[in-house]
Amino acid sequence: MNINKLLKKVEKPARYIGMELNSVVKPKEEVDFKFAFAFPDLYEIGMSYMGLQILYNILNKEKGVQCERVFAPAKDMQEALIENQIPLFSLENKEPVSSFDMVGFTLQYEMSFTNILNMLDLSNIPLMAKDRDDNHPIVIAGGPCAYNPEPLADFFDLFLIGDGEKLLLDIVNLKRKIPDKEEFLKEACKIKGVYVPKFYDVEYKEDGTINKFNKLYEGAPDRVERSLIDDISKVDFPDNNIVPYINVVHDRSVVETFRGCTRGCRFCQAGMIYRPIRERTDEEVVELALKQLANTGNEELSLLSLSSSDHSQFEPLVMRLLGECEGKDVSLSLPSLRLDSFSFKVLNEIQKYRKSGLTFAPEAGSQRLRDVINKTITEEDIFSAVRQAIELGWKQIKLYFMTGLPTETLEDLDGIRDIAKGILDLNREINGGKSGRFNVTVSVSNFVPKPHTPFQWHPQDTRESFAKKHAYLRDILKIKNVTLKYHDSPVSRLEAVFARGDRRVGKLLLEAYKNGAKFDSWSENFNEEAWNKAFESTGISAEFYANRLRSYDEIMPWDIIDSYILKEFLISENEKITTTRDCREGCVGCGINRYTECKFEGVNL
Repeated sequence: MNINKLLKKVEKPARYIGMELNSVVKPKEEVDFKFAFAFPDLYEIGMSYMGLQILYNILNKEKGVQCERVFAPAKDMQEALIENQIPLFSLENKEPVSSFDMVGFTLQYEMSFTNILNMLDLSNIPLMAKDRDDNHPIVIAGGPCAYNPEPLADFFDLFLIGDGEKLLLDIVNLKRKIPDKEEFLKEACKIKGVYVPKFYDVEYKEDGTINKFNKLYEGAPDRVERSLIDDISKVDFPDNNIVPYINVVHDRSVVETFRGCTRGCRFCQAGMIYRPIRERTDEEVVELALKQLANTGNEELSLLSLSSSDHSQFEPLVMRLLGECEGKDVSLSLPSLRLDSFSFKVLNEIQKYRKSGLTFAPEAGSQRLRDVINKTITEEDIFSAVRQAIELGWKQIKLYFMTGLPTETLEDLDGIRDIAKGILDLNREINGGKSGRFNVTVSVSNFVPKPHTPFQWHPQDTRESFAKKHAYLRDILKIKNVTLKYHDSPVSRLEAVFARGDRRVGKLLLEAYKNGAKFDSWSENFNEEAWNKAFESTGISAEFYANRLRSYDEIMPWDIIDSYILKEFLISENEKITTTRDCREGCVGCGINRYTECKFEGVNL
């Protein structure tokens, strides 16, 4: 059966056909290197990831290089591929993934790991790196989860750590020069930001903790320093994004306004590993936005950053974009806003006629716990912002919290209820009985300790503890017009196991995959039985990785990676129960300025 006939038999064939506006297909005679960008989830998820568009654009501008896309096939497509003995193929040229020179996976979240193995399997590529030779593609990975590469060390030839725009191109061009796999890996590991796991052996103590990393190749670095781009304006950003034929999660034009964050929330990995702040000028943002809109026909524009309103020229930038969007009948989306007076002015302008829900992220219910996690938002901030929102007509308020945070007590959970009730009281005060349908949604996620953060040493709550806290929240939030949503504990436990795992949990991943686990981040597909059997057959303890308090002198699996943030700074932040100022208000000594210019270095108010 040919692929075109196959596509007629599956749901949403547009996931697999390619040929979208702005996708790239080069004449084969002009291509000497083929790179498959692999996103280990459905097309609708992967095509919403801006990093794919950025790297696809950069690689395809390189003479002689063809970058093509491949996504995890849905269940019906997988069954059709297996039944018809068709290997997983790329979108652009419909070529088997196994025929590519290099396959690159992006690691955005731990619960996509089984999909990686499934995609390799469907491609007829050996799962284990040691079983692949020069006849197979080089299999690489990057992204935030690569900052602890150890759980996946057995499956990948190399990992890219840090900013990928220049690093990926360097690796591709190196492989074009050096066809031999072993020689290529020996040269690649000398590039800053490249980790080749086969060049290290891990030695363990009797208690199961790591004793040391042993280098097996002298040319490999003692620690792998992250790749860091000092000025993101100097790297190419796409203005001709691929336009999907079907609705995807984020169906819009996107411009990155800046990279990094200065706020220093102690649970947040992104806020640590993406330091320092690197801005695009407002002129550059507007120019990119206008080009993207013209080249895609998108009807929505969004600004990308960890905290949109922290851009130094945020107000004039947004006012200019509002004018441009209004003239082109384009809607503007501003995620991650600090809800101050200007932001509300903007939001009210954006949502004049149909006000969608408004989102706040207090993260913790009490001021004490918000101070512990360095979330510098007060109840006065919350209620002041909510009052403005209600007065301007918003009727849907969503609140994000975490449970299981270090030092959390039931009193902190009571604070979640008090905030929700306080918002309802505000609505009654402002609107009385004429408020119509007003709703507060409380969304609670489970704390997962992440590498390279101040909370990396903390244990995760046990499943039993999470269950008790969820039950407590269900009880105290039985309030009219309040909706509670919370995450499943088994998935959160696995996140912690793989976030903090070492090489040995690779056996667990492989066994769970063999038991049928995949699409683990999709609640309807999560196969807890497959994972339970894997834990039992491998003898791996979830508690050892997820629920154990770690000492400061313990060698962590991710210590092989240098994120440029000082361990002393992370320890200091972990010890504090009070807030640390925003970097913009004065340098806090994280250590990033040892490696690159930090615009807040020397600022000491």
